[in-house]
Formats: sequence, C-alpha cells, structure tokens
Amino acid sequence: NLTIMRKSNFLNAILLLILALFVQCTQENQEKDYKIRLTALSSLQRAIPGLPVTGKSAVDIKAAKNEYEAFQVVISSGPDNQLKDVKIEITDLEGENGRIGKENLEAFRVDNIHLKKSSPRSAYGPGLFPDPLLPFIDPISGDSIKNLQRFDYPDGSKYVGAKNSPYPIQVFPGQPCTIWVDVYVPKDVQAGMYKGSIKVIASENISSTIPVTLKVWDFALPDIASHSTHLGHFSLISKIWEIERESQEFEDIEMRFCKEMARHRINPPIPHSLMPVVNDDGSLTIVPEKHEKLVKYVKETNLVDFEVPRTPFMTNSSNSTRPTPENQTDPVAIEKSKRYYREMYQYLKDNGWEKRAYIYLIDEPNSVKDYNQVINLAKVAEAGAPNLKRLVVEQTYKHDPTWPDLDESIDIWCALFGFIDRETIQEKIAAGDEVWSYAALVQPAPSYHPDYEEVKDKNPPYWHIDQPVVAYRIPAWINRQYNISGLLYWTTSGWYDEHGPWLVPGFVHYSQIEEGHYEARYFNGGGMLFYPGNEAGFDGPVTTIRLKNIREGLEDYEYFTILEENGQEEFMKEMVDAVCPEWWDYSKDPETLYKIREQLAQKIESLQQ
Repeated sequence: NLTIMRKSNFLNAILLLILALFVQCTQENQEKDYKIRLTALSSLQRAIPGLPVTGKSAVDIKAAKNEYEAFQVVISSGPDNQLKDVKIEITDLEGENGRIGKENLEAFRVDNIHLKKSSPRSAYGPGLFPDPLLPFIDPISGDSIKNLQRFDYPDGSKYVGAKNSPYPIQVFPGQPCTIWVDVYVPKDVQAGMYKGSIKVIASENISSTIPVTLKVWDFALPDIASHSTHLGHFSLISKIWEIERESQEFEDIEMRFCKEMARHRINPPIPHSLMPVVNDDGSLTIVPEKHEKLVKYVKETNLVDFEVPRTPFMTNSSNSTRPTPENQTDPVAIEKSKRYYREMYQYLKDNGWEKRAYIYLIDEPNSVKDYNQVINLAKVAEAGAPNLKRLVVEQTYKHDPTWPDLDESIDIWCALFGFIDRETIQEKIAAGDEVWSYAALVQPAPSYHPDYEEVKDKNPPYWHIDQPVVAYRIPAWINRQYNISGLLYWTTSGWYDEHGPWLVPGFVHYSQIEEGHYEARYFNGGGMLFYPGNEAGFDGPVTTIRLKNIREGLEDYEYFTILEENGQEEFMKEMVDAVCPEWWDYSKDPETLYKIREQLAQKIESLQQ
C-alpha cells in the first residue's frame, strides 16, 4: 500500500508539473501575442524607464469627499508592435446613488526628465525619470494643447505650440507611456462604490480598456487645511517668461501658480500686488481695489496662514558678515518698522486674519552675530505687534551652547529634516511655541545634534527627483508623529540654471576643488516642484508627481486631525507609529501606507454610526 501511495504521489507531482508548464507556455504565448497592455499604478509608484514595474490590471482607489486621489495607467505595446496616434477616453464614474462626472477626472501625460548626475545620497543612478505632468488641455483657454509646429509668414518663420507637448503619443516596444489621472471627489456625492473606465485607442483599430473603481468614504475633508505650509514665492517667473515683475502679465501668471498651489492643499504666497501700500513713514495706505482683491484671494484659495512681509526699513539678511540691526539702522528706521508692524497687525485683525499670521523673521542663523540679529529683529517686531508670531528657520536646540538664548524671540521654530530632535521639540511645544519642519537639499544631522552619534548615519526623507516619491508624502505623517504643525520649503520654482529647468531641473552647486576648477553637485529637483509652462504650451505651472504626493500627504494629515478632534488620538497615533515610528524610520512600501490610511478612514466612518 505504501508503494502504491508513493507511485500515486509521484504521478500527481508529474501531472502538476505538466499543468504548470502548460500554463506557463500559455502565458508566454499571450505575452507575445498582445498588441496593447494597460497597467494600473498607484500615485506612490513610478514607471522609471529601464526598470521593472509591477502593477495591476484594474484601477482600485479610495477617497473621502472633497479629496483628490490619483492613479496612473501605463500603456505598453506588444513586442512586435508600435502604437501610433494614441488617444485617451475617460468615462464618468457611475454609482448606485449618483455619478461623478468625468470633468472631475483630469489626465496628464507623464514626461521623463534626463538627470545627468545623481543627487547626493540618491536611491538611483543617472538616467530618465518620470516627473513633469503635461496637461492635455490648456488650463487657461480650455483648448487641446498642440505640438510645436512651424508656420512660414511673409516676415519670417514662427513657431507655435508646445515644445514639451503631451501629443502625439506613440508607444514603442519596451518604451511605455504613462498617464496620470487626478480624481476629485465632490463634497455632495453619496458614499459608496463608483465605476468607470479608461479606454486607450491607437491607429489601426487597436484599443484596450482598463476598469476604474472608486470607493467614496462617508466623510469629507475640510476646505481649509489644518497643516501649515510655506513653500516660497514665484519671483523667477519674470526671468523665465522675460517679463517685468510689475507687469500685468507677471501678476496673471503668478496668480495661476498661487491657485495651483491652493488646489494642492498648500498655502499659497500672497501676491505683493494685493497688499497694502507701505508709506515712507511706515504707515499703510489701504487701497480699496487691492483690498477687495485680497479678500477674494483669501476666500478662493482657502488661505491658511498669512505671511506678513518683513519691514522694508531694516536689513533681515542672515549673512554673518553684516552688522546687527542695532548698528545697521538708525532710530528713525526702527520707529518706522514698529509702526509698519503695528498697522499691519491691525489691518489683519480688522479682517479676521491675525490668528495664523506670522513674520518669516530670518533664515538659518549660523553665527553668534546672526543669533543677536534674530534677537534685535524680534524686539522691533514685538514692540510694534506683540501678538504677531515670529518664524525663524532654526532647530529647537542651540547651534552652540555659548550663543544667546532665542526662546523669547521665536514663536515658530523651523528645523531642517535632518536636524529634528524629539525631546527639544516637545519642550518648545510645551512652552507654547509651534514647530515646523524644513526640507532643503541633502542635510543629515549636524555635529551639534543632541543625539548625533545615534543619528549621524541615518537619512531623513530627501526631496529630489531621484528618490522614492514616498519621501514627499511621508513628511506630513512624520510631522504628526512629532506634533510638528507646519512644513516649509524654500521655493517650488527654483529655475536657476541658465539652460532652463527642462534641461537642468533643480539646484546645481559648484564647489572649487582647485584653482580654476569646480565640481558640480546636482540636487535634482531641489527647490523645484513646478516646471514653467512656457515650454508646455501655456502661461502657467506644470505640476509634478512629487507635488501631487505632497498633496496626498497633506490630505492624509486631515484624517489625523478628524480623528484627534473626535477623541481618537490614541488610535491615530497607533496608526502613525505603524508607518513612521521616527523621523529616520518610515515605511517605503506603498501598500503599507494605503492599508493604514484605509484603517483611519474606517475608524472615522465608525464614529458617525
């Protein structure tokens, strides 16, 4: 009997092997036979040319009301096939109790940027990286964006259209094209399941359809963000578009960038053209037309924080070679500054904007002279407006223990990602201050960090194109882990290089290695979350995969806030711990983050039952 059983088991094993080989051969034949394939990716994935990408055969996303959720569709051609003149068709999302119109689904073509060198501590080598999101529709005119074309006129040749255009789409074997889709869930839709599809059509009657399923949770995110942000201004618009800073064209383009920031739950800067006029004596003149525009701007952008411009009568530079304000300015300038802050705060108070207003007092004081400068600037601001908060980009511990104490001068401490220290952060918060975090280049823990030996070799999230995109979503989670309430970045439009951001994206630092010879360090995407649309067919901002993931993180933060406001802080912290127990230790796995996010949503829904 034992012999018979062994023979039977052997025969079963042979049959299973034959079956497995048959299935494998069938799959391989199917792989060779397909002409077009659609693969779904999440917003936390990237289809990097030359690297394998694992996706799904259907789109399955979940979101709250008044929330954006994104996904990607990778279009691949068969091994012996080329897809020409590819078009995208998106349907409405239909549910049992309603419909989400396709006007709430916005598609972009993912463009690849060539990185010549890797950023310091990069996760990847040089090459092509998906980053800019090219809109198919001109957001200003509503027309389809056309490819660059040349027309001959009697007075010479003229080029019209977009140098970086989403069309035409042609997909070659081994060179897929990726489509990014933003889905906005309106506030007034019913919770439940919604279904639709995306159809991809190529010439020669080749097409394929991928199903889209959206689950809408039964709660809505607030209009006004609960997380503070400061991501810089847009002064370089004038350089890229070659226009005057005071021109109407500049103001129009600047406004488009500001509103795009607001669409991503990021607090936009306040255009200078909307602010009161500062007179020579420090007083303000409120121009009714400007004021009405500012009121409208605050309402339309759901402005969270109101940054008060620094006094124009005193130097605010943190350059350590310059004297402190007490020596730099005369008493008249100090009095003008006090009056300016006093009248500005009263203007804010009259309009109900004072509670989250602040002055960005100074950036990264790095010497004893800089510390004294912070103290002197703060004294002037406090004398003029004692209730106006003062932000300084400085960590929550001293650069040098012998330097002056800044506790009385700072209301909002803003520490670089690598400079974060839990104990001193909690001390500042317990004393009534706020703490923000700050992303800049590649800056690990400094030698004066309280736990330097423990953290010196650890890496916080770095904001570069050649890093996993989770690095852009996770800071909002880690901020909540540390009770940090704001996020600062020096600029989203750092188009510094003379060759332009489409060729050299981000910040390049040149270090002299010997007389007349310099070494370039590339911080790919550093200080740059927008590309200028002047080469993409329209006068406005081109968004990026990285910016979208900052938005996703800020939306996640609203889940934390809703739970905390409903007495579920302990549960919320447990969920945050599962994703990022500390600043230097966070999950890189998208599925882990999505799983925890769903548990947060389910808990919020259960509170309403």
